[in-house]
Amino acid sequence: TLKEFELLEYLLQNEGLVLSRDQIMDQVWGFDFSGESRTVDMHIKTLRQKLGKSAAIIQTIRGVGYKIGG
Repeated sequence: TLKEFELLEYLLQNEGLVLSRDQIMDQVWGFDFSGESRTVDMHIKTLRQKLGKSAAIIQTIRGVGYKIGG
């Protein structure tokens, strides 16, 4: 989906940086989005499923958010 692509693109643009769920929400969904941070988690889960073996590049940083690489 477009949001999954935008999410992956944002993570890749910030490779090595830990991004909070709020940062991801602001950048991918925009300030107007009134959803919950679980939205990010659900999209990450779907993205990992679609990436298959490559899903390991997306790391969960417990209590903070997500990062790719580094």
